[in-house]
Amino acid sequence: MKEKKFIETKLKSKKVFSGKLLHVFMDDVKLPSGGESTREYIKHQGAAVVIPIMDNKILLVKQYRYPTQQVMIELPAGKIDPGEDELTTVQRELGEETGYTSDKIFRLQPIHPCIGYSNEIIHLFFATDLYESNHEPDPDEEIENVLLKLEDAIEMIYSGKITDSKTIIGLFWAERLMKDKKLRDRFLTE
Repeated sequence: MKEKKFIETKLKSKKVFSGKLLHVFMDDVKLPSGGESTREYIKHQGAAVVIPIMDNKILLVKQYRYPTQQVMIELPAGKIDPGEDELTTVQRELGEETGYTSDKIFRLQPIHPCIGYSNEIIHLFFATDLYESNHEPDPDEEIENVLLKLEDAIEMIYSGKITDSKTIIGLFWAERLMKDKKLRDRFLTE
């Protein structure tokens, strides 16, 4: 198999930090060339993000993100809790963050947002036919709904007002799905 020429083999692994969300490791690896090197990386339990469509518009959320020290506009998303599947995560986060839910949620694809330093996978979903949910928002989150025409949300990417990678990917998926019937038939079928 030709892929083997790329594989690095773990020789030794050391956990250097363990938090609630992230676990940082430093591994010694054997390179395909026979040499050795060190790899630092973050293990993450994964997350799910949803592209919610309401009244032919995209439902985004606005919230403060401490690591960037900015208020961000993004798609509803959240980490996968232990024992939870991705669909359950997306349903929970959609309700908690927006106050809406859906019985029509479609799986699109996984995204690897930080392949240079993390194993994080974000599972991308698309939701239609939203209705009010009974989910309560997390008490420690201040979130506001932002309902935009798709073309306005796309323009916010180009103007630098939306910079979150999962949201950019999700909005480009939404744009393509709205224009391409074959793609809709492929991904948005029950």
